Amino acid sequence: MSSQREPIGVIGTGYVGLVTAAGFAELGSDVYCIDIDAEKIARLKRGEIPIYEPGLEEMVARNSGRMHFSTDIADALEHARLLFVAVGTPPTYSGDADLSAVHAVVDAMPPSDRHALVMKSTVPVGTGRSIKRIFQEQGKAGFRYVSCPEFLKEGSAVADFLHPDRVVVGDDGDWAGDAVVDLYAPLQAPLVRTDIASAEMVKLASNAFLATKISFINEIANVCEETGADVVEVAQGMGLDDRIGPKFLQAGVGFGGSCFPKDVSALKQLAGNSGYHFQLLNAVIEVNELQKRRIMGKLEKHLGTLVGKNVTLLGLAFKPNTDDMREATSLVLSARLQAAGARVTAYDPVAEEEARHLLRGVAFADGGMAAVKGADAVVLVTEWQEFRELDWADVADAMAGTVVVDGRNALDAAAVRAAGLTYEGIGRGEGLTRIDADGQDAGVSGADPAGAALGKG
Repeated sequence: MSSQREPIGVIGTGYVGLVTAAGFAELGSDVYCIDIDAEKIARLKRGEIPIYEPGLEEMVARNSGRMHFSTDIADALEHARLLFVAVGTPPTYSGDADLSAVHAVVDAMPPSDRHALVMKSTVPVGTGRSIKRIFQEQGKAGFRYVSCPEFLKEGSAVADFLHPDRVVVGDDGDWAGDAVVDLYAPLQAPLVRTDIASAEMVKLASNAFLATKISFINEIANVCEETGADVVEVAQGMGLDDRIGPKFLQAGVGFGGSCFPKDVSALKQLAGNSGYHFQLLNAVIEVNELQKRRIMGKLEKHLGTLVGKNVTLLGLAFKPNTDDMREATSLVLSARLQAAGARVTAYDPVAEEEARHLLRGVAFADGGMAAVKGADAVVLVTEWQEFRELDWADVADAMAGTVVVDGRNALDAAAVRAAGLTYEGIGRGEGLTRIDADGQDAGVSGADPAGAALGKG
């Protein structure tokens, strides 16, 4: 790539910030990464990546000469006119987004006619208008503002940056918006250039719609269980309609992660604060919470009381290919299982370090087979590939009981049952054991992983 690319600053070296910084460095820009966490900056200078994301460590190493790390925002202001803001906006107790980190960045900006803030953090609609008003009040009217929401999915963020579905740029039609468009031009992605408020809404509306799609198919799954239909086959039939599409139609234990729960709540709260009752999102949130409880019902159906029972959780992260435990279903399940008197063992290929800080009273195993040893029941929580590839005959020999609850409809149900185990999926109904034309059990296998992306990012 050309060395003449515009240098940029990135404020915040968390998930979004680090992937964005590495991506622009890959395109040829010098990137000045700023974070208030001195320990994190020291680790990044040593080449240590604080998050698990496939391909990110290699991309950072490949572009180490272009990536500069500092705790001093003046380093970014000196070298770059575009400052990408990628700080956290976690939910408050009310459900609103906590914008304290965003406002700290705004307050740290000096008066300038040559700089612009480019907002990557997910913020409520109206944040850009508010920040521009603050700039005016602080005598920084020359500072420009652009909304450029991120659409990175955890587990595939590097590919998402380099091959985006779209680039959304919301601005006032000035040099800053033009400069952001130029930065993304080499990616040749569809461009949506709009006003700031509309760009902010695109992000929230996108995640809310995907969450709605997940809750919808989970509701269908629950009806399938009552009627004998198989939600895997129902979703396949639905997904072939190009108006619907196959993605996010995998029934399971609900969505989690850093984006969907937060953004759905933020949009619902934004609507409420504006005087509108967003009824659909209330239902989406309720369905997602109730879905986690259904796992308890499935276990109790087969085991009766859970007091003294050994239950294994396979997978802890909110989705595969990440170590992110934010809003992970495993947090709810482990707590409820222990409250019901069960002993919980867990294993995750990459999230154990983070999980140990969050899961109390859980025994951690060093592998899938070690985790299932002596288990009365096994629950698949995160559909890591290594769990799909388990030898179920070996699992059956290792378990004390026979119950396997496939919380993601990701396992080969026929193989699990052939091993003598009791398979319980989500919304599988009677379709799981339908008889084919030859009179043989035609057991339906796990869902197509193409429909299994349950989160961003």
